[in-house]
Amino acid sequence: MDDAVRLLLIYFHLSMISFNLAQDVGQFVYNGFLGAKLHLDGIAKIHPNGLLQLTNTSKQKMGHAFYQFPLKFSPNSSSPAESLSFSAIFVFAMVPELQNLSGHGIAFTISPSLDFSQAVASQYLGLLNTSNNGLSTNHMLAVELDTIRSPDVQDIDENHVGIDVNSLKSIDSASATYFSNPEGINRSLNLISGDPIQVWIDYDEAETLLNVSLAPISSPKPNQLLLSTPINLSEILLESMYVGFSAATGTLASDHYILGWSFNKAGKALNLDISKLPSLPPRRKAEKKPGVMIIVILATVIAVLITITVGIYIVRRKKYEEIREDWEREYGPQRFSYKNLYKATKGFKDKELLGAGGFGKVYKGVLPSSNLQVAVKKVSHDSKQGMKEFVAEIVSIGRLRHRNLVQLLGYCRRQGELLLVYDYMPNGSLDKFLFTNEKPVLNWSQRFQILKGVASGLLYLHEEWEQVVLHRDIKASNVLLDSSLNGRLGDFGLARLYNHGSNPQTTHVVGTVGYLAPELARFGKATTSTDVFAFGAFLLEVACGRRPIGLPEEVVLVDWVIEYWKRGAIIDASDPRLEGNYVIEEMELVLKLGLLCSHSVPTIRPSMRQVMQYLDGDATLPDVSLESAAIGTFITPNEASDFVMSFPSSVGKGSGRSISSVDSILTGGR
Repeated sequence: MDDAVRLLLIYFHLSMISFNLAQDVGQFVYNGFLGAKLHLDGIAKIHPNGLLQLTNTSKQKMGHAFYQFPLKFSPNSSSPAESLSFSAIFVFAMVPELQNLSGHGIAFTISPSLDFSQAVASQYLGLLNTSNNGLSTNHMLAVELDTIRSPDVQDIDENHVGIDVNSLKSIDSASATYFSNPEGINRSLNLISGDPIQVWIDYDEAETLLNVSLAPISSPKPNQLLLSTPINLSEILLESMYVGFSAATGTLASDHYILGWSFNKAGKALNLDISKLPSLPPRRKAEKKPGVMIIVILATVIAVLITITVGIYIVRRKKYEEIREDWEREYGPQRFSYKNLYKATKGFKDKELLGAGGFGKVYKGVLPSSNLQVAVKKVSHDSKQGMKEFVAEIVSIGRLRHRNLVQLLGYCRRQGELLLVYDYMPNGSLDKFLFTNEKPVLNWSQRFQILKGVASGLLYLHEEWEQVVLHRDIKASNVLLDSSLNGRLGDFGLARLYNHGSNPQTTHVVGTVGYLAPELARFGKATTSTDVFAFGAFLLEVACGRRPIGLPEEVVLVDWVIEYWKRGAIIDASDPRLEGNYVIEEMELVLKLGLLCSHSVPTIRPSMRQVMQYLDGDATLPDVSLESAAIGTFITPNEASDFVMSFPSSVGKGSGRSISSVDSILTGGR
């Protein structure tokens, strides 16, 4: 072996001896950290004056400073140098970026490793993370000085000292206080005061007690401990461990400083020389207060913004203002907000208009909360008289459930408007199929099923629900078709309810000319029989493709069909657009049943139950002689106006002449 190699081996051997001796050193004192044997990482650094800074005002950062050599903590050793008992003294200061608002804290730590690359800042103080917090394999002890109350690690408050074993959930903790020896009392201690604070940590292996005290730097070690916690470190620490400090910031930050540190692995740590400790940087100066002019400008801007905001709020509130009275509270879900209906119909734009008639306009809408398609009918009203009773009936009608009725979902009242909300029927009203070229021609099978469906719905209203419901406005424009072209009777704005076995107390004529029974126009009393009369007119218009009263000649459809009957060719009254494609027996049945339902004598008209039996073929239609037919007794528009001069009339697009408005409904009696 040559001399160069021999010298290299000797040097390496001596270096190992030196390294091992360094590892065995169990006591050190740093009155400042210039030339200290520290391992630094994160944002930790040592200032030129020897001040150790663990963190700065960066957010979500951490810093570590550990004695660079591992120390031996041998449990139950007979050698004092390898005892588990230890003692530490250090001085720290936390200077928050904002007064009384700090980052997280500092932890004196004994750790088996210097690798904290997986650690998280904030509540984990740069030591652990969510996945390893609490694992027994951490073999970690920490004394935390924490200034944030983190519920997920069960901190007791935002200014506390805690003892942590393998977890940031402290096994013991206390609010930061110190015992004032001269006064003999406990005093609170603000960890983020920015002033230096001295900490004493002692572990006695024989008594298995970890004791912690702290006090302002100007005060001696307190005679009473802050924490004295039973703990057996032999079950936690490994033989080789590192000692040092960790600190972290969060969404807020603080400067975390260590001014001095004394440690002894086998006895009492030497006291620090306070006079030799490095000084802290000058405190940040508070920003100068803005001048009076700036304050005035800011106050003015704020006042203007508040005024604009309030103005917008008032305008928006006025825009969506509704009429709400105490008695409506019981209706709950049946009451829609105007704001939702306004948004659903895109502000009641004309492009959402489905139709218009004598009693208002109907708009298509999509409810924003449920994406449900609805039809919203706007009806004008100026009178409050009878409104409570009317709304009560609307809500009651909303409980009707039948496959051939359009579901009335609810209502809304706003200023001079009443809004009724229905299920949306994609194919629109039947009159568009019968009297315009907007829709394809319905074949006879489709028409016959629609007639039976509407008859079934009327039977439900008259006899099968808990109350009798008079619809009072049966006509083709109020029969809507769903996606399968099933007929559904809708528009219950004129409906009237009364109990089974009692007499309805209606005193006003409402409905549409051409569908009004003679006795209704003369005496103003609606009954199930007057609904049957209107249904008779409906039967004839579906079969014939003509309105009950033709314009402009005002030909009465009943008279027109009877004329064909007189000739012995009643079938010829059928809609020519059918081109003869129908079941003759069904067509004849519908035409004659229409005449029977339109009879001038109410007692001769069938009930809706009988009507259903005839349409289903379960009963034979009785003979109706021409002599007893309702020739010349149909109420014409001129005759109707003689009886209802007080009611405004209007002609709706594609519908008969209405001889009432919602005002007439609300002026009592109904």
